[in-house]
Amino acid sequence: MGIRAAIGRAGFAARAAALMTLERFETGVVFNPLRKVYRADPYPLYQALRERDPFHRSRLADGWVLSRYDDVLAVLGDRSFSADERNWSRWHEIRRRAAREGVGDPYETDQASMLRMDAPDHTRLRSLVSKAFTPGAVEVMRPRVEEVVDEVLDGLSLSAAGGGRLELVGDFAAPLPITIIAEMLGVPREDHARFRYWSDEAVKTLGDSTWDEMRAAQRAMEELGEYIGGVADQRRAEPRDDLISGLVAAEDAGDRLSRQELFTTCVLLLVAGNETTTKLIGNAIVALLRNPDQLELLRSEPKRIPGAVDELLRYDSPVQLTSRFVTRESTMHANPLKVGQQVVLLLAAGNRDPERFADPDRLDVTRENVRHLSFGQGLHHCLGSRLARLEGALALEALITRFPDLRFDGPEDRAIRWGTNTVLRGPGRLELRV
Repeated sequence: MGIRAAIGRAGFAARAAALMTLERFETGVVFNPLRKVYRADPYPLYQALRERDPFHRSRLADGWVLSRYDDVLAVLGDRSFSADERNWSRWHEIRRRAAREGVGDPYETDQASMLRMDAPDHTRLRSLVSKAFTPGAVEVMRPRVEEVVDEVLDGLSLSAAGGGRLELVGDFAAPLPITIIAEMLGVPREDHARFRYWSDEAVKTLGDSTWDEMRAAQRAMEELGEYIGGVADQRRAEPRDDLISGLVAAEDAGDRLSRQELFTTCVLLLVAGNETTTKLIGNAIVALLRNPDQLELLRSEPKRIPGAVDELLRYDSPVQLTSRFVTRESTMHANPLKVGQQVVLLLAAGNRDPERFADPDRLDVTRENVRHLSFGQGLHHCLGSRLARLEGALALEALITRFPDLRFDGPEDRAIRWGTNTVLRGPGRLELRV
């Protein structure tokens, strides 16, 4: 649920201003990721938090904000912090307000998603789909990913030949991962466009959203629920070698998977398999165009690209933050943690921590042993991280080798239109010349 929803629509600006004034008075810095300037570049804010108040009390986010690598890593690895939002003291209040706004809790997607589950339920759900993302299973997919990259770029080359222009996100960065995850789930090609629309809407249930956006997302989730239910019924009658067939088999087996969990697992795979990789590709191209020496190094030595993907993930993470909730009273750096408080973990800030990475604001595609936080850590480490790395590496190699004169189409501030989500960061549009 977004920050605006947490505070409430009525009087948002006035109440937010009052809270931020108090926050600045108390700490000297304000955590306000809603400002437009931080959509384009949040890293000055992250640096200020690390240097001035790394264990920051945010009234706007109603909790603590952690920005140092070691602190973020410690919480991610500590199971006494819960991923379940129902352990947040304000959760039920927000849901009641959502119901009054006509949003409700569509399919209980937050509660039933493994993203917001603790063990043992998280372990049970993760085990049902993890075999599709093992190193061996992902490597088997390499030829198909290469094929999809070529198919999409072949079409782009024809359309780009006339004007030499390319909108990277809509024309390439989004179609690639949505095709792969849709095929894994068992969605026919003719429905991929609808799947992408539903994925875009599902993202609005993360991070910051207005009530109108949440209502639109709810309608989309209802449509997606009906669609997945129909596909599940087909797979129950005629199983295939796809993820939905596997989930249906688990549902039919009894208590391993409920119908609600089947839906929310499909939604999570759809969003995680699409949005994060889309933003990985977009952020990586922006970073390389801003650092032409690094781009040329990869172009001249493409064997470096798979290793460079982790540095690009560190440098500008698609997932900027996540959160946990305090389930037992304790202290951290002499700060009292009370049951029900939220702890916001700035993954992207930890990735630029100079205590962990030398010269962290410099992109260095030769950097070795890059243990970034972009895929999380511990119990909730990203299930699809290997697939994201593979898709990202193959996409970047194809783009920078096919288009040796790749550049922004005009001034950078006009070529890039950043998305507005506070959790998933990346260009919403990226206009390039090829």
